[in-house]
Amino acid sequence: MPSPDSPVDTVPDLDAEALYRALLEPRVIEEKMLTLIRQGRIAKWFSGYGQEAVAAGTTWALDDRDYILPMHRNLGVWTTRDVDRERLFCQLMGKKGGFTNGRDRTFHFGLPEKNLVGMISHMAAMLPVACGLGQAFRYRDADRVACAFCGDGGTREGDFHEALNLASVWDLPVLFLVENNGYGLSTPTDEAVAPDDIADAAAGYDMPGRVVDGNDVFEVIDAVREARSHARAEGPVLLEMKTFRVRGHEEASGTAYVPDELIEEWKEKDPIDRFADRVREEGLLGADEIKDIRAELESTVDELAEWALDRPEVTSTPEAERNAVFAPSPDPDPPSPDVETEETRLIDAIQDGLWAAMQDDDEIIVMGQDIAEYGGAFKVTDGFVDEFGDERVRNTPIIEDGALGAGMGLAIDDLPAVVEMQYADFISCGFNQTVNNLATTHYRWGQPVNVTIRAPFGGGIGAGPFHSQSREAWFAHTPGLKVVVPATPHDVKGLLRTALADPNPVLFFEHKKLYRSIRGEVPTEEYTLPFGEARVARTGNDATIVTYGVGVHWALAEAEHQAEANGADLEVVDLRTLVPWDRETVRQSLDKTNRLLVLHEASRTAGFGAELAAELGEIGFELLDAPITRVAAEDLPVPNAKPLEDEIFSAKARLRPKVEDLLAF
Repeated sequence: MPSPDSPVDTVPDLDAEALYRALLEPRVIEEKMLTLIRQGRIAKWFSGYGQEAVAAGTTWALDDRDYILPMHRNLGVWTTRDVDRERLFCQLMGKKGGFTNGRDRTFHFGLPEKNLVGMISHMAAMLPVACGLGQAFRYRDADRVACAFCGDGGTREGDFHEALNLASVWDLPVLFLVENNGYGLSTPTDEAVAPDDIADAAAGYDMPGRVVDGNDVFEVIDAVREARSHARAEGPVLLEMKTFRVRGHEEASGTAYVPDELIEEWKEKDPIDRFADRVREEGLLGADEIKDIRAELESTVDELAEWALDRPEVTSTPEAERNAVFAPSPDPDPPSPDVETEETRLIDAIQDGLWAAMQDDDEIIVMGQDIAEYGGAFKVTDGFVDEFGDERVRNTPIIEDGALGAGMGLAIDDLPAVVEMQYADFISCGFNQTVNNLATTHYRWGQPVNVTIRAPFGGGIGAGPFHSQSREAWFAHTPGLKVVVPATPHDVKGLLRTALADPNPVLFFEHKKLYRSIRGEVPTEEYTLPFGEARVARTGNDATIVTYGVGVHWALAEAEHQAEANGADLEVVDLRTLVPWDRETVRQSLDKTNRLLVLHEASRTAGFGAELAAELGEIGFELLDAPITRVAAEDLPVPNAKPLEDEIFSAKARLRPKVEDLLAF
């Protein structure tokens, strides 16, 4: 891709009036917003004043089919894409009729019909999402690219580097556009970023990089058009747009930390004034035309803003807000009562379920570390790449956040994604994408996100503190995520098929110790099982043990021991899913036994058992003949030495005396 050292010498063949309007409209809106702030009629505004050429020029240069992932100073992207102005102004004012129904702020949303995906507040988080969109375009051989904006400060985030590397390795049609405006809030870029030119980072990822005068709309258009052509044909491009933030980080913060002479220097480079001067010199627009266009826009914007300010405040109901968290899911298709079964291991049931789903739906894409030719750390995907090809079974670099963000991008373009965490412990490196991006997207702007995260978890194998953790409570605490923890081959296959068809992000926890140690009967036909429906694994009358995952097998073994040793009759309820979880089945069991023990492998403090105990204490207090008992692991990192894990850490070691205390109460 060419990297010219000089700006565009002549005005390109374009509609000068339309481009001037595209540049000027966001500026006029900015001016109105600043007036409203001074009047105390709105409280906050993130200004892109002086940076209009980057947003408007980039959008002008791209095809309308291309995805743009802008940030909070890129109003010109939305106006140039001709987003509905009335709804846009309601969104900007936080009024009823905006795009997010009051669930998020200015540009934290997407508009699929305009191929726009807005930001979250975490810098650089949308760059891996652009990789997923680019991956979808390559998979479908579509003439489209994804253009993701990032600030200069955001280039120090891990997501920036994970995304650039992934896009380069996979030759994805992605434009990474760095809007270098000189400051990250109050910190000058040269105090936060080592190189003078962020575009130099491109060389480290084997892609073209180019520094662009971001205040010259003609150079912006030229650079983006060339970058798009290169990205579509060959792979990603990094563009650094040099510009300047004339206003504060947000209006209330001011600009006292910016030297006055620096502001004056950049005012001389104002992109709208430069454009007006150029087109007057070329005879494309006269002074009167320029004046008339501004007057017209000012009148329109003033009218729209005043209209939006008079709109009603956003209102809702708790039920409506709860219903917005998840996209509607398909009904389950359980196996028929007389279905034939065959005995299989838990790991084989996972493999069979995933294999069959990929045969049924050729748009499911699986990603993870070493999952292709190697077959994954636990060999779940062994043989998959030979059957389904390397476009659908993809080895990722070691980039948990990057892989999960790419999964979100695939899902936005209607390709269901399965992302394998090599060990569930490593999802901490992908925490932001999971809890802040995937989990919130449908609630904020109604976008289904079909991403299944397979997470081999749990201990009992002497693997130490970084390969043995049970972190399901982290995600059960996050609205917008579904959490599944099956215990049997029958359930793991049916629930996995449900997860793969669910248009919401699902954390699918698979216990490593159960992979090859547990066998069970599995229907030979394909089936799905409902989320939020517990299973009574053993009926009894004297006490109820509520558990999930490996705890089910501990509880069943203990129930058999108590029956043989003491004649006690324990009921065991397997939750199967934690979000949602089946309160009614547990309450019905408690109605019968009047005693409750909550068991899980995870450490005790703030584990999911605390939620179970608290909730059942509220809804079933009058049924209790004894205090609810919790059995969990010690509040310790998981020890490496097997005797320490089994005898000190493990909840299993404490189960029997707790059961006996409960029965004796």
